[in-house]
Amino acid sequence: MGKGSNAQKAQAARERNQKKQGKTEEERRAASAKAAKDATAFVCKLCKQTFMVNARPPVLYLHVTSKHEPGTDPVSCFDQLAGFDPNDPKGEKKAAEEAAQKKAAAAKKKASDAANLDLLLDAGLGSGKSAKNKFTK
Repeated sequence: MGKGSNAQKAQAARERNQKKQGKTEEERRAASAKAAKDATAFVCKLCKQTFMVNARPPVLYLHVTSKHEPGTDPVSCFDQLAGFDPNDPKGEKKAAEEAAQKKAAAAKKKASDAANLDLLLDAGLGSGKSAKNKFTK
């Protein structure tokens, strides 16, 4: 037997040639539009400088402190800097604080649930049938 029909060989040759040609015109336009959008993801409201989509808040904060007058509010340049703490650029302190708050809330809920369970048990035990009524006749 042979290695396939002529139709299969022709299809394989078309696929190889298409891979060599690269992207189509539509794919090129879409990639260009995405690159342009990513390049101007963050724009400073004061000086209109653009930053890539992968720029992190510490980079944006550095721009505010180095390029603008001292005392400039970071939020006046970038809305993304609302709540940003320059002393905790990675947000580790804030995350630890939130974890501690969640832990305290869980402990409080657990204590509340235990108190509610005790109340339910006390109420249930007092209103049951008495044993004297069952066996007296």
